[in-house]
Amino acid sequence: MRAWTTPDVPSLAVRGPEVALHDTASGALTPVVPQDPDNTARLYVCGITPYDATHIGHAATYVGFDLLNRAWRNAGHSVVYAQNVTDVDDPLLERADKVGVDWVELAERETELFREDMEALRVLAPTYYTGAVESIPLVIALIERLQAAGAVYRVDDDLYFSVTADPDFGAESNLTREQMLEIFPNRGGDPERAGKKDPLDCVLWRAERPGEPSWPSPFGPGRPGWHIECAAIALEHLGGSFDVQGGGSDLVFPHHEMSAGHVHVAGDAFARVYAHAGMVAYDGEKMSKSKGNLVFVSALRNSEIDPMAIRLVLLRHHYRSDWEWTDAQLFDAVDTVGQWRRALSLGRGAPAGPVVEDVLEVLAADLDAPAAVELVQGWVDATLGSDGLADTSDPTAAATIRDLLDAALGLRL
Repeated sequence: MRAWTTPDVPSLAVRGPEVALHDTASGALTPVVPQDPDNTARLYVCGITPYDATHIGHAATYVGFDLLNRAWRNAGHSVVYAQNVTDVDDPLLERADKVGVDWVELAERETELFREDMEALRVLAPTYYTGAVESIPLVIALIERLQAAGAVYRVDDDLYFSVTADPDFGAESNLTREQMLEIFPNRGGDPERAGKKDPLDCVLWRAERPGEPSWPSPFGPGRPGWHIECAAIALEHLGGSFDVQGGGSDLVFPHHEMSAGHVHVAGDAFARVYAHAGMVAYDGEKMSKSKGNLVFVSALRNSEIDPMAIRLVLLRHHYRSDWEWTDAQLFDAVDTVGQWRRALSLGRGAPAGPVVEDVLEVLAADLDAPAAVELVQGWVDATLGSDGLADTSDPTAAATIRDLLDAALGLRL
């Protein structure tokens, strides 16, 4: 599958520190220094199910992990980044049926809109952008490995994964069994299905149903389960023990727990660090299709809102925090972008060297974008001065700060 076009990003004269992230599994700030001999960092971030347009909650996640991609690059590492598109799944099929559109057409349309939104927000494109449909051969091969390990069984014609086959099951989410059982049915699980060995077991291969798409396999016609899809794609493109598995905090369980379990039982290690972005609310509740409280990136863009102002709103919230979107934040960001452009247009400015080093340092410490934004604001205030026209001594400051904003924060001003 085609990704979007990666923007040109300037190189900085100053190398950034090594990055550390909050690891969900350990609960600790953990260095994520690449272990590959070629100094390459490896990142997997779970992608969209393209049944609707990109909302601000999606954008916050992908901008958050874009900061990681940039921080690694500024620390001198190459990055191999894989992301999936769940271009066949129940929500997509249900949405297509509801609106009377072919599911393939819907998936292609919304995926293209997602690409446009990511380009507008200057999110660096993944190295590998893989759809669920094109990953089916990878999924089949991984299921066969799980069968060989004795971790697969049938319920009717569906294949299920035995979570008890992974002795480390639960180590990523750190949830109790009771907590898992409470969450599971709300996030795609079917704990009540008759014939399952354990209520927490998850589907690997969904057998063909009337009116649903299916593909041939050694197990009979059908389609992949959600968790095995990401496990197979990550393993194929990143190998075992890749550096970071990322996604929204609503993926901690069951999605990331199950994906890791599949790979563990197949005989490989999964991610070394699990990092999760917070949830974004609107009108007092988490943005979701079921609530109807979505703010779409494309709608804002079509209203002639500067995408850099949208990105700045996201950067003013730590990627791990839960927060609420408001129009006031957006309008304030529009004003701030204008102020920053004015400061940059002066050419001269307050000394830039300390700002560059400080911004790279706070971003390396768990991607603290709000602190980075405040540091830049300090430079802007010092440059403009009380009368807005301060003449300062660094004739290269504006160019240096402009490159910093682009390379580290993804803001092209």
